[in-house]
Amino acid sequence: MECNQPQNLQNCNCSYTPCSRKGICCECVQYHLRMRELPACCFPDDVERTYNRSFEKFAQLVQSGRV
Repeated sequence: MECNQPQNLQNCNCSYTPCSRKGICCECVQYHLRMRELPACCFPDDVERTYNRSFEKFAQLVQSGRV
């Protein structure tokens, strides 16, 4: 399967400017899962900007109804 990076970038809310994985979702997901995190696209923009992408933070957001 070929990566459609330009299309993926339209939906990427990652605020980490130097990220080499922007729009390359398969690499992004693999990277963040290794770190016990979820990628930026799983979080609301205000939370994503804190760079706390942990499973625990995601669970808190689910519990509070934010995602």
